[in-house]
Amino acid sequence: MREWLRSPVPRRWVTVVPAGVVMVAWAVWLGWDQHRDVRPDGSTTGPYQAWQVIGLGLTVLAVVYWAASRECGSAAVFGTTTGLTAAAYWDWSDDSSGLFAIGVGMVMVGSLAVTGIVSSLIASRGGRPGAGRSRH
Repeated sequence: MREWLRSPVPRRWVTVVPAGVVMVAWAVWLGWDQHRDVRPDGSTTGPYQAWQVIGLGLTVLAVVYWAASRECGSAAVFGTTTGLTAAAYWDWSDDSSGLFAIGVGMVMVGSLAVTGIVSSLIASRGGRPGAGRSRH
């Protein structure tokens, strides 16, 4: 019935799909809100709200799960990291101070570490819901 869900995905797509999906997710969650909010005391916040970053994080988690559950942990890590790094670079590169490069580097290192941990946890469970549970 749902054979297309179980069909093997070519390895190259398991790297390309996370990168593309994560770049689109960045645009959907963070790309449209580019202004800083000014508080009554004159301080500024933003440009992103917490719910936007949380939404992006949950989307990235779903993408990493999809790729890692296909026993392609390295593709999940590198595809997702590539997508997030490219999206951050594209979004922040118009900063005239040059400090955007530090932020992009932090996104790259942070996403590499977190997706590596999440991917290894998924792989240790066998990549399937309930795979870590014993059957009686």
